Amino acid sequence: MTRSSAVQPKGSARRQVRTDGATAQEQLLDAAQELFYRDGIRAVGVDAVVERAGVNKMSLYRRFASKDELIVAYLERMDGGFRRRFEASVAKHPGEPARQLVQAFEDLVNRASAPAYRGCPFVNVACEFGDPEHPARKLVERNKHYLMARFVEICQAAGAKNPVELAESLALLVDGIYATSQTYGPGSGPLRAAPRIARLLIGAACAPEDITDSIQENS
Repeated sequence: MTRSSAVQPKGSARRQVRTDGATAQEQLLDAAQELFYRDGIRAVGVDAVVERAGVNKMSLYRRFASKDELIVAYLERMDGGFRRRFEASVAKHPGEPARQLVQAFEDLVNRASAPAYRGCPFVNVACEFGDPEHPARKLVERNKHYLMARFVEICQAAGAKNPVELAESLALLVDGIYATSQTYGPGSGPLRAAPRIARLLIGAACAPEDITDSIQENS
């Protein structure tokens, strides 16, 4: 057997291990996302995640040294999804910042009206972990900082007289949507009112000439 033929299987085996490892990690994250979001992080043990993922516990600890590391990976994934959805809403109205803001609320209300919706994972985590220094709380802070920064940026572009004040008002409305989805329920009147309230807030904060054509309701 030649040297080149002898080493080839080893390289193939290593590639297969990496592929299997990546697959196992995705399975674990899929399971963590499903269970953590549905039932709460503290209520779900690593054994339940492993069982749901269809892998063994060693596979989990090869990729996540602790449950806290798994929690952080779960929240990083959720943060990425949140940012993609927000930017997708903004992209629907290029050059129309006021419409972009309203669209973000319309899309969030639609998402929050789904039967399986369990609110904001970051609000949920903040309720579960009281220690502000916990790694999970750092991810909460990062997610909320992103949203506030984007709101301020878009409010400035929309001509708000006080962009920070408007952004803070909109951020409060967002958290209201999260809570309302779990109390009044999907598709409820208070939940559907959120885009209308957003329009009122934007209209009050922006010069009329900047929003006359931007925030009118679709007929």
